Amino acid sequence: MIQWEETRTGLAAADAAGNEVSVRAPDWQAARGGRALGWPADATTAGVATELSVPASDASVSAAGERSTALPAGERRRLGAGEYVLDAGGDLDVLMGFDGPAVVERGDRVAVAFDEPTAVAVGFRSGVRAPTETITIPKTLDGVATAVTHAAAAHRTTTPERSAWHQRCHPPQFAFGETVDVPPTVAAETPDTGIELLLPRSLEDLFVAAPLAYYLGATVTVDAGVTPRLRAPDAGVSYAFDALTVDVPQLLARAFWLDCLVRTAVPAERRRGTPARGPGEVTLSEHDLLDVLDLDPVAAYDADPADRLAAYLDAPFERVADDLPEWHLSMHVAPSLDHVRTLPFLLDRLALVYPPETAALESQELLERTLDDFYRGPPGPVATVEMLKPKLRDGRWQGWLAEGTPIDVFKSQPAAYRNHLDYQREHTEELSVAVVLNDRSMTGEHEAVADVYEAHAESLPMDVSFFEDLTREELADVLGDHYEFLHYIGHCEVDGLRCADGNLAVADVPETNVETFFLNACGSYYEGVDLVERGSVAGAVTLRKVLDEQAAKVGTAFAELLVHGFPFETALRLARRRIRMGKDYAVVGDGMQTLSRTDGDDARVAHVERGADACEVTYESVTADGHGCWYDVAAADSAPRLCGNPTTFEAPAGDLAALFADADHPVVVDGEFYWSDEAAALLRGDSSAT
Repeated sequence: MIQWEETRTGLAAADAAGNEVSVRAPDWQAARGGRALGWPADATTAGVATELSVPASDASVSAAGERSTALPAGERRRLGAGEYVLDAGGDLDVLMGFDGPAVVERGDRVAVAFDEPTAVAVGFRSGVRAPTETITIPKTLDGVATAVTHAAAAHRTTTPERSAWHQRCHPPQFAFGETVDVPPTVAAETPDTGIELLLPRSLEDLFVAAPLAYYLGATVTVDAGVTPRLRAPDAGVSYAFDALTVDVPQLLARAFWLDCLVRTAVPAERRRGTPARGPGEVTLSEHDLLDVLDLDPVAAYDADPADRLAAYLDAPFERVADDLPEWHLSMHVAPSLDHVRTLPFLLDRLALVYPPETAALESQELLERTLDDFYRGPPGPVATVEMLKPKLRDGRWQGWLAEGTPIDVFKSQPAAYRNHLDYQREHTEELSVAVVLNDRSMTGEHEAVADVYEAHAESLPMDVSFFEDLTREELADVLGDHYEFLHYIGHCEVDGLRCADGNLAVADVPETNVETFFLNACGSYYEGVDLVERGSVAGAVTLRKVLDEQAAKVGTAFAELLVHGFPFETALRLARRRIRMGKDYAVVGDGMQTLSRTDGDDARVAHVERGADACEVTYESVTADGHGCWYDVAAADSAPRLCGNPTTFEAPAGDLAALFADADHPVVVDGEFYWSDEAAALLRGDSSAT
């Protein structure tokens, strides 16, 4: 939520985290019902002015129907007649919509000036993604159905633009009370799409169907004995579900991906609310699929939600389904009233929801080893974790919000999402990191991790604190101070983290303020779970004993990946490729969490399979909020692709070596993890590449 006001010098705005921005406009005159911005923003106003300026770390200018272009520092640009939007990024983004002629200039501030008083629309957009309202419901199935119905108030639009992440705000929170209480603003913003979703009186069915209802803006009702059905009477839609866990994901994928194709194929001048960043339109590799479907993107874009749904259902989607990305996130959620309040956070991620099911663990998945002398193990006993194997669903990332300790997916906890809201409201200028070394025999990892942070210190605002040989009281003090990331290197026993004077159990710490963490110590799972329950959002832990040398490799790679913007689950999955026993490590909390400030806007990884004459290269984008967005790989010489779809090409090893030498991302060569400079050396045949 952004609050703004007029000042004597222009406008001032602030978000829930305390980020502030001032717009200088000395002759600003408010104009009620004035010029519309036309771009997504959290708050907008309109007025008349001859000049405006704002502080900004980056800026771009978009003309109607054209691609946006960056405005470099020191540049002065004269704009002719036409419609424009100036996008100034900072602690709070500021958008200015106006008609030319005008002059834009980027000096100490980004400024736009007109020859005469001109109508201007100003929008503010916050990076803080948090619910601003709360829906109160009784603990009944009807109450949950009501909450899911009104979650769609988060949509800024019901056009295919809704498939863009920035066109959906965070859904309202859900809370329990005696009666239904839907805030007037939420009721007013809940779209009337003409789409209905009828479900039997089953909490499990409500959970499974919630993402589809949310995305389509459907009114949800429950009734005993009904066959699950999606209806839009005015559009002639009556779609019966055979099995919700199969049909709901398929239908959501159909609606979402076709929205993505339509949104990006329609000319920018026809669109209502172009993307907040990047070009107004782009030619994707997947646009040819619209011809296969015989789907007119302009007609689909202009249709109302119910008629668009009918058109999508009539399209032969099965012909193109395999050419579209796998869904990004699936959550295995126990259908419990305790998890109803977590639903808005899963809907915000647009996660698929499945009931938790397990499969039998195979013996090799729990292979015991006998190299005890090399384990990162303390003299005392290490906590034993009984693991279960989830029945995996479609989804590049998967989380487990249920009882038990899963392998191959992250262990989610309701507290993680609530804690994230608290930290979003705290404003910090730097990435605060604490590195704790509580065993001097592990200085190798300590020094390697320090090198990672030092390498990024110039480009990334960062405050790194190093601690060694902490006592229980001193470690408790570190956990009580606010750090965005804690990297603990040492030992863990049944009764806690090893300190200079004994062991410290997280459950005994009076207060914790560590947002995220890596407890790189044997059997740290339960301490990590306790950290999330007591205030953290996400962290990496070990499920049992780990080899000391391998733990150091994982810890260093994990730190590097986090700093580059990789989500926790992806960072750990890739870091585990450094070692053979990957199932020893897991993520607890929200596995999709990223550090707030990173050294990269586009987390991507390249996979290389070496051949006799050439190498096959496959790039994938793994940004946490990339679902529905697109990326391109310049070296592939091909059109951009939807995030989640790989970009594949062939190249000689020498050409790849040159490409990776200038890159800064992970590369998996023949199944082994390397950083790009290491991969370059390997492909050149440098024997020192390890």
